[in-house]
Amino acid sequence: MPNPKAPIQIYPTFSWQDIDTVLLDMDGTLLDKYFDDYFWEHFVPEVFAMANNLTPEQARSTLLGRYQQVESTLQWTDLDYWSEQLGLDIPELKCRIDHLIQVHPYVIDFLSFINSLGKEVHLVTNAHSKTLAIKLRKTSIGPYFSRIICAEEVGEAKEQPVFWTKLEKMLGFSKERTLLADDTAKVLHSARQYGMAHLIYVARPSSRKSISYSPDFPSISYFNELIFS
Repeated sequence: MPNPKAPIQIYPTFSWQDIDTVLLDMDGTLLDKYFDDYFWEHFVPEVFAMANNLTPEQARSTLLGRYQQVESTLQWTDLDYWSEQLGLDIPELKCRIDHLIQVHPYVIDFLSFINSLGKEVHLVTNAHSKTLAIKLRKTSIGPYFSRIICAEEVGEAKEQPVFWTKLEKMLGFSKERTLLADDTAKVLHSARQYGMAHLIYVARPSSRKSISYSPDFPSISYFNELIFS
């Protein structure tokens, strides 16, 4: 049965005529977050357990606690940091299961659509540059973007409002005529605090989890909902 307390969908109401620049997150927004969830919550703990004579449950509990300590910071997505911290080759481990990297339905259709409208389209991700390289090799999304920006290049995580001020200086967009789509509420709240006018929440970041709309932002389940004239 539907959860009566679950937020109802707030529908996007913007017009594409009011948008010059589109900023798109990668993991959970364009790509299925199942890969990342499985990698960090199951695969890495299994390998860490074997390397440290722990049970998978002990390893998972230990690692989830360590993840939470650096959540919403650049360290959380820094593969070199985690390789050093855990004594594992994290990029190599990602490559072992890269068959799980998948593009969400309708993403390519949407990217083709906004390119046809002549919008300036940028990929803006907290993902580490080594993660980005792995995922661009496995998908066909790269050529659709004018520029691809990792948070490490900006020097801040997207959860920090100053990130957007710095990004504006790098890309030269107008916050009043820019749309951001992201699956992380903290990121959208930071962009709202900075003053970005058009914000879209992606309500189904993982194909293995149910849709969960935002109570605060217009939401979509799939990007075909933004293909309109």
